[in-house]
Amino acid sequence: MAEHTEARVTLDNINAAAEIFGRHDEHLALIERLLGVRVVARGDELVILGSPEQVAQARDVFDQLQEYYRAGNRLTRHEINYAIRAARAGINDALTHLAREVALVNARGRQIKPRTLGQQQYIEIIRKYDIVFAIGPAGTGKTYLAVVMAIRALRDREVQRLVLTRPAVEAGEKLGFLPGDLQEKVDPYLRPLYDGLYDVLGPETTQKYLERHIIEIAPLAYMRGRTLDDAFIILDEAQNTTDQQMKMFLTRLGFGSKAVITGDITQIDLPPGRVSGLVHARQVLSGVQGIAFHHLSGEDIVRHPLVQEIVRAYETNDEAGL
Repeated sequence: MAEHTEARVTLDNINAAAEIFGRHDEHLALIERLLGVRVVARGDELVILGSPEQVAQARDVFDQLQEYYRAGNRLTRHEINYAIRAARAGINDALTHLAREVALVNARGRQIKPRTLGQQQYIEIIRKYDIVFAIGPAGTGKTYLAVVMAIRALRDREVQRLVLTRPAVEAGEKLGFLPGDLQEKVDPYLRPLYDGLYDVLGPETTQKYLERHIIEIAPLAYMRGRTLDDAFIILDEAQNTTDQQMKMFLTRLGFGSKAVITGDITQIDLPPGRVSGLVHARQVLSGVQGIAFHHLSGEDIVRHPLVQEIVRAYETNDEAGL
């Protein structure tokens, strides 16, 4: 017969209990199912029943969730899942460390924080290095956090302007067949960059900075022949650059500038036979001092929980060669 034990956790107040329990107790049900424990609520106290290892993990999860909530954060299904995965992996206080990190406060007064340890490391690496490559699947915050750190650098007067760029690979950098003027032709490819700016700065401030050329958003082809001093430069969707485009971009970096290059090497849209500039750069530049490569994984995905499962399913399929 399996050994069973119990532990008790005292909740701070009814508001903390509501956040931890979740709507219709969905958070509690998730913790019980994934950790194999039974949780009984008795007033302001939780009684956790299960094997010693399961109970210890569940207690760690509840302690982390309560500490995260005390720091002024909301608890969503993502935080519940992340605390559970960390506890099962033996990573102590993973969520607690994240509670104290504030990258920026956005235009609506919301604190923007890393939501995984991988994201926290990413932010620290951007602070430390002048050129950072961020590689990982969709939903890991590669571009969004780069935009956040760029705006932070601008506010702290570390740089004088932001330059955000992407390759318009679907049109082969030849946008003539699309309707409208030049800006209307390239906007669909650059829209994700606008979305990040709108969320952090707000539409009015973003538009003001664009008009004053403090922020520039342009397709990668427009970077050729330029030298960018005192700028924070973001190259998004870098897996869709060629090796020559990547070299061209990296050599635009001027004095007082930083660059963050983001991409997902599992979603390369280049024509067959073309080498991805991101893959090539990882091979060529991995030993260069002053350049950092940071890999985010499925564990860092902060979109709908099913996105993690989708990424894992595709990775398993690729590994099996199916």
